Amino acid sequence: MTFAREVISRDGLQRLGTIIEDGDDLGEVLALALRTFLELMEHGMVSWETLSIPFVRKVVCYVNMNLMDPSVQPLALRLLESVTLSSPALGQLIKSEVPLDRLLVHLQVMNQQLQTKAMALLTALLQGASPAERKHMLDYLWQRNLRQFIYKNIIHSAAPLGDEMAHHLYVLQSLTLGLLEPRMRTPLDPYSQEQREQLQALRQAAFESEGESLGTGLSADRRRSLCAREFRKLGFSNSNPGQDLERVPPGLLALDNMLYFSRHAPSAYSRFVLENSSREDKHECPFARSSIQLTVLLCELLHVGEPCSETAQDFSPMFFGQDQSFHELFCVGIQLLNKTWKEMRATQEDFDKVMQVVREQLARTLALKPSSLELFRTKVNALTYGEVLRLRQTERLHQEGTLAPPILELREKLKPELMGLIRQQRLLRLCEGTLFRKISSRRRQDKLWFCCLSPNHKVLQYGDVEEGADPPTPEALPEQLPVADIRALLTGKDCPHIREKGSGKQNKDLCELAFSVSYDRGEEEAHLNFIAPSKREFHLWTDGLSALLGSPMGSEQTRLDLEQLLTMETKLRLLELENVPIPERPPPIPPPPTNFNFCYDCSIAEP
Repeated sequence: MTFAREVISRDGLQRLGTIIEDGDDLGEVLALALRTFLELMEHGMVSWETLSIPFVRKVVCYVNMNLMDPSVQPLALRLLESVTLSSPALGQLIKSEVPLDRLLVHLQVMNQQLQTKAMALLTALLQGASPAERKHMLDYLWQRNLRQFIYKNIIHSAAPLGDEMAHHLYVLQSLTLGLLEPRMRTPLDPYSQEQREQLQALRQAAFESEGESLGTGLSADRRRSLCAREFRKLGFSNSNPGQDLERVPPGLLALDNMLYFSRHAPSAYSRFVLENSSREDKHECPFARSSIQLTVLLCELLHVGEPCSETAQDFSPMFFGQDQSFHELFCVGIQLLNKTWKEMRATQEDFDKVMQVVREQLARTLALKPSSLELFRTKVNALTYGEVLRLRQTERLHQEGTLAPPILELREKLKPELMGLIRQQRLLRLCEGTLFRKISSRRRQDKLWFCCLSPNHKVLQYGDVEEGADPPTPEALPEQLPVADIRALLTGKDCPHIREKGSGKQNKDLCELAFSVSYDRGEEEAHLNFIAPSKREFHLWTDGLSALLGSPMGSEQTRLDLEQLLTMETKLRLLELENVPIPERPPPIPPPPTNFNFCYDCSIAEP
């Protein structure tokens, strides 16, 4: 920071800008100038909005050129991404100057760094666009087969998928699913001729032959009565189906799903409706009500309409392996719902219970991240109602254990020993060390640093490392912090680097992973700030640092580890008591004998 402030105060940025804007060298000198410019700007002392339009246009030229040094274009793309995220006005300029086709060209170059930076700029441009522009851009990208390319050459490439690319794929998935939000928030309009026709098409696809035979020569009132009866057979709660679709969410998105199912799987649709029409009234599975509730459920599981997280990487490979993935997922889900309904022998009163089971089936299968829709279909159909009950029972046994007082007393006696074991594991984990990513207030960073605890548990050692490099040895780390100088451990909003960022929604994820160590540096208080790569690493490090400071380890991970160890140790101690009932209370102590003449007098010597 001190060096950057000094360089910037001596017009260093202006000199670098001159090299980038006016220089004739398109090789190493330009790459070094761009890298240095980025490093200085990312300290946050100068706003990206202060960059001149000619400078930005020159960097755009480097992105649009064909024959360039391979190290220049990733840096130019990275610079444009930062500008796009920080300045809406310059972001519009970049959007107009950098064609989407050019970014598609960069994505198709088999250079992982160039692909990642091109994807970063693409997602930044999409995030900065208006909803209408975003829809137009995404439609164009899908027409140019971006989805197929991502699925074949990025997700299933030989090289492992980096964290940053995984984040950008998550953002692309989130923005694409976000296009469904307007339909999800719009109720059915009873005066819309188009929507009335769509409802009639849904009815006719299920009862076409029956409707034709019964409706011939009937009066208008009789025909209306017949239509109302058929809509009730379809599973609508009201004779006027528009009233069911006034609820938002899911609004018109539920109608879109039902129409998609009836048109792309007509035999499955007809079988679903007719099969349930012929069942007893109490046991029929209502198609329309189920579809509306399933659409709400899918929107919740896939976070449709929710803002993108700054750090999440939770994308689904299946999403990029299928056109119309949301509607296709609905088609699988509605058939699963009918199958589960039959397995549960459910009635209308059990509707909510069935939906809870379906939610669990879909959530468990999505968590496995199947690579294709067919694999998803196979796995979710294998997760039957009986299997869900078995999994629930197993989890309940693991979580609850036995609550008999003697067992609780045994667990309390075991706790100190097991907490010592957990403490030892945490300190060993700190000795192994962890790579932490530096994250600024504007964007994800590529810079990494490594921190570990010395084997004698007296010094924290840390230093910067390069992307992709092996973790350094403790002796190679330049910086040291004696544990004896540490004052306190801070987490979440108490950390100075989180307080500086503010309390916006976008910082919520960072806040949950942030922790700091305050220590004495001379007469001043200084801080060593961390952003954990995952929630588990956050728990391990905060537990380990708490153990070093003599504080209790109170993380969720410690609670889970202690519970698991207590369960295992208790079972081992009780192996010999299998099938022996354990009483709630200890047996009573018998009364003392009437005399103690049975005692042996040791003072009398035998003859």
